[in-house]
Amino acid sequence: MTSTADREGRVLERIDKFRKRRPRLLDTVVTLAHGAGGKSSAALIDSVFLEAFRNPELEQLGDAAVVPLPSGERMAFSTDSYVVQPIEFPGGSIGNLAVHGTVNDLAVSGAVPQWLSAAFVIEEGFDIGRLRQIVDDMRDSAAAAGVQIITGDTKVVGKGAADGVYISTAGMGLVPAGRSLSPLSVRPGDRVIVSGTIGEHGMAVMLARGELAIEADIVSDTAPLNGLVEAMLAAAPSTRWMRDATRGGVGTVANELAQTAGIAVVLDENTLPVQPQVLGACDMLGIDPLYVANEGKFIAVVPAEETAAALAALQAHPLGQNAAVIGELLAEPQGIVALRTSFGGSRIVDMLVGDPLPRIC
Repeated sequence: MTSTADREGRVLERIDKFRKRRPRLLDTVVTLAHGAGGKSSAALIDSVFLEAFRNPELEQLGDAAVVPLPSGERMAFSTDSYVVQPIEFPGGSIGNLAVHGTVNDLAVSGAVPQWLSAAFVIEEGFDIGRLRQIVDDMRDSAAAAGVQIITGDTKVVGKGAADGVYISTAGMGLVPAGRSLSPLSVRPGDRVIVSGTIGEHGMAVMLARGELAIEADIVSDTAPLNGLVEAMLAAAPSTRWMRDATRGGVGTVANELAQTAGIAVVLDENTLPVQPQVLGACDMLGIDPLYVANEGKFIAVVPAEETAAALAALQAHPLGQNAAVIGELLAEPQGIVALRTSFGGSRIVDMLVGDPLPRIC
């Protein structure tokens, strides 16, 4: 008679084989799901963009490319676009996001962010006063992050050809000598840390649209993370890997790590930090907080012996007071993310499917 353990083992083996397949793009048109950061995004990137632009740096699919300079230094380079709707929301605006997002992509890649570019696509008829406020938000966010916006571009399109304003930023920074963060560096027994409570940004933007009969005091967590990252790396210099948990949330980021590193990620529901109002809104909407976007939180993998130091450094910083150890890495089953539930069981956490929260960044 087949045991329960044998049956579970075969199921996990089938899941593992399925996940090792390259994502297939079956759609014939682009949908909102292709921009959500989950399975559909991975299929689009692999089948269209990687297929055309394939090179060793791009294939790593990191938050930034880290390339050597003739001087022997290493430079991180990242780019992103912002189409959030509404343009202003509790806790920030598209201007804050445009700076924070690119600064954070550089920071979690191990770089010290230094310079940004900014490009604007503006709809005809957009209010100049609103545009000034967005640009002021960018100025203030850049100053807070210690970076300069040194070049840019503007384009104006006809009324109805855009939704107010879209912003693209690119950023550069230098990676300190001896610092290397890679998913291939993680090891079984390492701990998974999140830098604070999750889900605020996605839920704040969704509720700000005024389409739901839900009232909740939820403010976006958008913030520059470079200072927090540096504080943690100083305390835990052997940190293996980091990533900011934006589109697709913690659940999707954990899956990307598990699949790239060929390792199992086990999360603990009891230690996941979620504000009560965020959890309540997610429950009402049937959305898992693990998949809700953040704009001021990162995930880090740290050796067990440096976990206490990393956590103390994070919690001593204003942006990391709610940091927590949320899981660990295991050797098997490879490519799987599991959640130990508050009821004592466990469930598989897959990559985000579909787009429950479109245009949140």
